[in-house]
Amino acid sequence: MAIEDWFLTARERANPATRLPIWCSGNRAEPLVHGAAYFDRLVTEVSALDPGDHLFFVDWRGDPDERLRPDGPTVAELFASAAGRGVLVKGLIWRSHLDSLEFSEEENRNLSERVSQAGGEVLLDQRVRRLGSHHQKLVVLRRPGAPERDVAFAGGIDLCHSRRDDAAHRGDPQAAGMSPRYGERPPWHDVHLELRGPVVAALDTLFRERWTDPMPLDSENPVAYARDRLRGADLRPDPLPPQPPEPPPADPHRIQVLRTYPAVRPAYRFAPGGERGIARGYTKAVRRARRLVYLEDQYLWSREVAELFAAALREQPDLHLVAVVPRHPDVDGRFALPPNMVGRQLALELCQRAAGDRVHVFDVENHSGTPVYVHAKVCVVDDVWASVGSDNFNRRSWTHDSELSCAVLDDTRDDRAPADPAGLGDGARRYARELRLRLWREHLDRAADGSQDADLLDPDSAVAAITASATALQDWYDGGRRGPRPPGRLRPHSPERLGRLTRLWAVPAYRLIYDPDGRPLRARLRRTW
Repeated sequence: MAIEDWFLTARERANPATRLPIWCSGNRAEPLVHGAAYFDRLVTEVSALDPGDHLFFVDWRGDPDERLRPDGPTVAELFASAAGRGVLVKGLIWRSHLDSLEFSEEENRNLSERVSQAGGEVLLDQRVRRLGSHHQKLVVLRRPGAPERDVAFAGGIDLCHSRRDDAAHRGDPQAAGMSPRYGERPPWHDVHLELRGPVVAALDTLFRERWTDPMPLDSENPVAYARDRLRGADLRPDPLPPQPPEPPPADPHRIQVLRTYPAVRPAYRFAPGGERGIARGYTKAVRRARRLVYLEDQYLWSREVAELFAAALREQPDLHLVAVVPRHPDVDGRFALPPNMVGRQLALELCQRAAGDRVHVFDVENHSGTPVYVHAKVCVVDDVWASVGSDNFNRRSWTHDSELSCAVLDDTRDDRAPADPAGLGDGARRYARELRLRLWREHLDRAADGSQDADLLDPDSAVAAITASATALQDWYDGGRRGPRPPGRLRPHSPERLGRLTRLWAVPAYRLIYDPDGRPLRARLRRTW
């Protein structure tokens, strides 16, 4: 397999200003499905840090009182305890919009203050476009005296309320406010990665580039700047110690760190024209797809993103697109709901026009019938290339907000038939196939040990199996729920249709506010990433 067939080259990434390696070999990527699994691993690793070790993190939202295990510690307690015993704790959290707009300004500020009071330094970062956000979710743990123990965590799970759920999907007892259709404790499906090997140093570099960027933290918010000055907030990052040596190789996973940074003024020193590696990386991988693209995504909207999948479906007559999305948007209300619905409606219509019988979209519920909010951001192409990240499949994530995704190519082939589903000679790869199968086992109520995987390996039989399971569950509901509930948690996604008049105002609102474009004007005019 030629790595350049799947991963971006330096020229394709098109950001010579960054120090981030184009990809790293010799890593181990372990998927952590659901927040409970991630939080448990995070507590174990942070609790083992010694004085002089490093804990660096970036996040979109941080709730200081979120319990990482049923009996604690909370996020603030874990990080403050590390700082108190001499661990170097540094963090960047998005400043956020007001809580009254259903964002997290006060929560992020409180986490910053709690950890900083204990000896850490956690800063509120507003170096984004107007109406933009820092959406990356990353924790990097470095041990300068023992680099073989270095570890990083990256993916879709924030350090906040609603995330500590597990495969039973009963929801996090500390729930964030969202649409009442998900109940008082919204069930939450999400995926993160535990990473070891040289990629940890690459993610350390990502943090250091943001931390040391000279752009003022409040560059786009003069009101916040004035408030911070009055409160005596820390607005200048302290210097960081030298970067520790790169960890030794851990496993046969090659990892490409993909990012989004918007084009802003003043420009980021490490990405003067922005960086759209996520958009370019997905574009390259999806264009190589031949049999199966599997997605899990919170949004899956945007005409530009949908056109990528539609073009692949038109060009490859054997290609199927399988997507798992939330049943309902996370917001409700007369004015907030339609723009959140119209983007997905337009995207799915575009894909279905390209290949209606090869586009399969499902949503998830728990065994009590409560819909599960899908927050995961996962893509698996032909059981070869797989990514997990913070980025959604929309224009905002691909151009406008800061995002982080890790694409993985496993050197280890998976010899189970079909050994080369795409027929391009790349061969199925163990990591990508196992990631997809692990998620499908949960969604279909199959055995976790893989003993019921026989019909999930070949793309055609796998699509038939997932479709049959979802159809059987829907038929059970349509028949009045008589008899035992069929196994499985997926149902065919049937979003509400918006009327013509509603679409007239919802489409502009969606494109301007919910899914804005962060590309330079030249890229927009050329319709390129």
